[in-house]
Amino acid sequence: MSTYIAYGGKDVVVTSEEKRALLQEALLKLGGIPKRILVVPPDITRFHSNAGELTGILYALWDAANGTTFDVLPAIGTHAPMTPVEIADMYGDLPKATFYEHNWRTGENSLLYHFGDVPAAFVREVSRDNLDYSIPVAVNDRLVKGDYELIISVGQVVPHEVIGIANGFKNILIGVGGVEMINKSHFLGAVDGMERLMGRTDTSVRKVLNYAHSHYLKQLGIVYVMTVMDADIHGDRVMRGLYIGDDARTFEIAAELSREVNMIFLDKPLDKVVVYLDPKEFKSTWLGNKAIYRTRMAMADEGELLIIAPGLREFGEDQEIDRLIRKYGYRGTPTTLQAVEANTELRENLSAAAHLIHGSTEGRFKVIYATEHLTQTEVESVGYEWRPVKDVLAAYNPSSLADGFNDDGFFYISEPGQGLWALRSQFSF
Repeated sequence: MSTYIAYGGKDVVVTSEEKRALLQEALLKLGGIPKRILVVPPDITRFHSNAGELTGILYALWDAANGTTFDVLPAIGTHAPMTPVEIADMYGDLPKATFYEHNWRTGENSLLYHFGDVPAAFVREVSRDNLDYSIPVAVNDRLVKGDYELIISVGQVVPHEVIGIANGFKNILIGVGGVEMINKSHFLGAVDGMERLMGRTDTSVRKVLNYAHSHYLKQLGIVYVMTVMDADIHGDRVMRGLYIGDDARTFEIAAELSREVNMIFLDKPLDKVVVYLDPKEFKSTWLGNKAIYRTRMAMADEGELLIIAPGLREFGEDQEIDRLIRKYGYRGTPTTLQAVEANTELRENLSAAAHLIHGSTEGRFKVIYATEHLTQTEVESVGYEWRPVKDVLAAYNPSSLADGFNDDGFFYISEPGQGLWALRSQFSF
């Protein structure tokens, strides 16, 4: 198990030329550029991860070496399949590449390869005796049966509501994983408590994924290409670090930089926060609730979170999850856990139950969604307040707002998926 590349720092800007050189160096350390490659990058919901450019660079290196197979399996997890337009926007022109679609609900059929289980005793231990179930470990069978010389996972290391800090083994085990791993890991994170996990690497969910990797996934020899992204003084996305390896330690090194550049610590709670959701990236509350997840630790009790969401069209990106969100709503942890106990359909969709917990304020502060496609009735039915997006955009023009405190006293966030906002008093590393 090795770290091949660990390059970055809080003031570093990794250029496109450096990205190419670093990727080429890593491939040479692995024995050269393979003829048959499978790349597993994130989908359009991680547009700002720079994984699109990195996938394009890998393709160019492979093409120059006269490779024969360049397959791409986007790690969509529970997200909607990518459209041809999204594929072009995300990865550019890759004429010889073949794109495949992962279906996380494929269950027991041949599209998933089942390795074994994370045992119930281990889950009991990491959940502090709150949960008593085993977690099956399964991934898209292309990773096992695809006859590739190298599998490359590409993604961004960034604070995350389910696991603490995203990427590493998560990109495979969740991004192209099976329904039970997705459901049960998400529920584990929710029950363990979002505030206990976010911004940290030593979490219950991370321990489950590390167990799954060391006992099952390691045999596949997957190489993980991980970015740490930030905004420069002009607000443009820049890469602060690029980390390439096949072990947990490589992820942890990247996470140290992510904590340094992606976590915004505040001395006092925020009374009013305005968040903008880019319509290209956010079409559902399943994703758009990052505005809640990533600010909840900074919000003042009785505060107001205004979410401007012009692209929001649904609650869940999966039809069944959308139905469950509409039915049960964001009612807080006790109500959701009672609903799980009483309803088989939620017990069979634990990731939906976890999302209902994550998307709640636990009654602490008010959430207002400003939408165009979702109606007032729909938004209010799940537990939020509503405003017409045109009215809100007239008062809060994203093009004229700066991230952080604005003149009127509110706190503005343009890209909620790129950070974690929390009180300094809540963390000690």
